Amino acid sequence: MKKNLLIGLLLIVTSFAFGQDVTGDWNGALKIGGMQLRLVFHITKTDAGLTTTMDSPDQGAKGIPMSKTTFENNLLTVEMAAAGIEYTGKLDSGVVKGTFNQRGQSFPMILTKNAIEKTEVKRPQEPVKPYPYYSEEVTFSNNKDNITLAGTLTLPMKEGKFPVVVLITGSGPQNRDEELMGHKPFLILSDYLTRNGIAVLRYDDRGTFASKGNFSKSTTFDFATDVESALNYLKTRPEIDPKHIGLIGHSEGGIIAPIIAVKSKDVSFIVLMAGTGVQGSELLIRQQEAIGKESGMKDEELKKIAEINREVYKIICNTTDSTKLKSDLTDFLKQKMKDIPASQVQKGMTEDEFAKAQMAQLNSPWMLNFIRYNPAPMLEKVKCAVLAINGDKDLQVDSKINLPVIEKALKKGGNKKATIKELPGLNHLFQECKTGAPAEYAQIEQTLSPLALETITSWIKATVSSMQ
Repeated sequence: MKKNLLIGLLLIVTSFAFGQDVTGDWNGALKIGGMQLRLVFHITKTDAGLTTTMDSPDQGAKGIPMSKTTFENNLLTVEMAAAGIEYTGKLDSGVVKGTFNQRGQSFPMILTKNAIEKTEVKRPQEPVKPYPYYSEEVTFSNNKDNITLAGTLTLPMKEGKFPVVVLITGSGPQNRDEELMGHKPFLILSDYLTRNGIAVLRYDDRGTFASKGNFSKSTTFDFATDVESALNYLKTRPEIDPKHIGLIGHSEGGIIAPIIAVKSKDVSFIVLMAGTGVQGSELLIRQQEAIGKESGMKDEELKKIAEINREVYKIICNTTDSTKLKSDLTDFLKQKMKDIPASQVQKGMTEDEFAKAQMAQLNSPWMLNFIRYNPAPMLEKVKCAVLAINGDKDLQVDSKINLPVIEKALKKGGNKKATIKELPGLNHLFQECKTGAPAEYAQIEQTLSPLALETITSWIKATVSSMQ
């Protein structure tokens, strides 16, 4: 799944270094594809030890609780299990010099106490205020999980009741604009739709920015309840036409939308933007292979990684007991470490350290659920109108594999209101691109292709019109 380089986690310090003080605000910046992505770690000492939260200013995320860190012999290690992220650096003379790793990709990153200025990037599609429509900050409650979510509702500047869509972000903690890699896809999409007479509700993921809740302990099904809460809120608004409420889900959001469409009769249509059709385990195998090949990995290395991952995912899918799962995975990972390409293992890492790092990534509630979940049976139950689109250069959700499965599942369930489209030249973010590699996302000035915007908007208008 899309997965953004930053996804929320929580830092719990398990050991302490003597001498240098690691508490305070630490600023760093990742250099990715020609852009700078700033991070801030806030480390404080409490009676229980050290606790840390993280900000990602360029993604509009603040106060994200971290999942794990160690600080021993002046070596700071931060792990982000759900995203397969690890940062390791040595604290020396008030500076942490280290490396940020994510699934085989490494980026040097230095942490200092000095704030880092934002690097301006060109994003010509971003709308400029004042907007030619109403824009209102709103909050609504998820009563099931007892949390409050915050977002923005945009409405056409005229009288009447309007069709509306709820925007559902992809995986990882994101704000209401689905901000990542210097882009704000949902801001662009919301602006375009509202200018065309369609109201839009977009909101910060639970536990991020202005929304409450715990992101790191949540699964796809938990996020689905947030969408339900958004629907319930919209039904209280007099400006909304309750007969024309739709969902637009990007990436993981394309998994969530069918779940809610099956559960709620209030949903009259859904749009799947790079939604998945195959089981999560298979999707990850394909994604790792496609991105690895594009980044220059050898076929032999990719084959070894795929073989090992298939076995890992098989263990996860066949084991429900958490204690046995942890034991079986740890033993297997230690056994297979010698077969894993050196480029995928941090230099100097022992078998125990490698197994521990992989377990932290694999054993999160979200990841376990994602690996095991097959969206096809749910798609078979969707009866409302469906638009499924995918770029033919998407390396994260392969259009050639997923679109046919989505189409087959919808047809099997008897859905005669489905439109399936592969959009030429577009990547996972629906940008016009050269290779489709995630490294390109930040380099491209365009945030959303006009083709994607027009395809979605015209289909919604035609679908709503047919329901009159």
